[in-house]
Amino acid sequence: MDFDLFEKEVRIIERGKTLLESGAITCEEADKEYKKLHSAYKKLFKMTKRLVKMSDRNEEKLNKLAQTLDEKSKMLEGLSGKLAKYLSPQIYESIFSGEQDVSLTTQRKKLTVYFSDIKNFTQTTEDLQPEDLTYLLNSYFTEMSAIALKHGATIDKFIGDAMLMFFGDPETKGVKEDARACLRMAIEMQQRMADLKKVWWEKGYEHPFEMRIGINTGYCNVGNFGSEDRMDYTIIGGEVNLAARLEASADPGGILMSYETYSQVKDLVETEAREPIQVKGIRREVKPYAVTSILKDNDQNQHVIRQGCNGFDLFLNLDKLSDEDREKAKQDLSKALASLGENAR
Repeated sequence: MDFDLFEKEVRIIERGKTLLESGAITCEEADKEYKKLHSAYKKLFKMTKRLVKMSDRNEEKLNKLAQTLDEKSKMLEGLSGKLAKYLSPQIYESIFSGEQDVSLTTQRKKLTVYFSDIKNFTQTTEDLQPEDLTYLLNSYFTEMSAIALKHGATIDKFIGDAMLMFFGDPETKGVKEDARACLRMAIEMQQRMADLKKVWWEKGYEHPFEMRIGINTGYCNVGNFGSEDRMDYTIIGGEVNLAARLEASADPGGILMSYETYSQVKDLVETEAREPIQVKGIRREVKPYAVTSILKDNDQNQHVIRQGCNGFDLFLNLDKLSDEDREKAKQDLSKALASLGENAR
């Protein structure tokens, strides 16, 4: 190792040595003290050189260690990025931030559950080549996932051609806002599907996908299910099954929701009541509502009137009423007011 750093000290020691050997110091006492000083300086210099060597070796080791740690960090970053592809972003963030414990624990929460699949998927795809099927499914899931993340959905899983998502965990804006976010997401998905159908048709696919959507709001068990070695963050319960049942009963390209969801979003859409259904695990009779058209929020659309309470439900879309319908609406409202007056007496 080159010690140019100590060039000055080396020169001092060499001059002192030359001075001692030349006999230039005539005073015996001074000569004795100078020799002591010179010897002490040489010892100090040797010690300093050893310390510098040790420091250099340690620095070299630290640099190698830092390089190794940097390589490990990059490798872990790459692995975590790959792992993120298998988890919903919200779950991924909660786990890696330490907010979510990786253990077999669950909670009971009121969620809005979204379930969708492709109508006649097996029949639609049986004549497709594997490459075409892969393209259609991947483009479909990619587009729908982007919309889901935009609206804050927790993407649970893809099951063949089906998708399970939910709102309200691990983040929530309240039951009402979670339900409204889910409905807005579903509407945007169906609108995007209409665009994709045109794209797929132009690419030569004779039977483009048609998606059905079921939405339900209710209490579910949410958390890690499985074993200590392999677990899955998901939701279970009768309300999840109800969302799947609603999806199966939905029209192609349509959205079917339970009354529990409908009550939170009825000012956003026009709906059509469907025949009640029974679902295993759900004691109550389920009243489905199919979305027929989209409305703006009441504060933005003065032509839509939606009011209600227990035993009372009023909906008026003034833009759609003909003169004849307006007269009939007035008569119906008059009869309702008269009935209310009689009951009050």
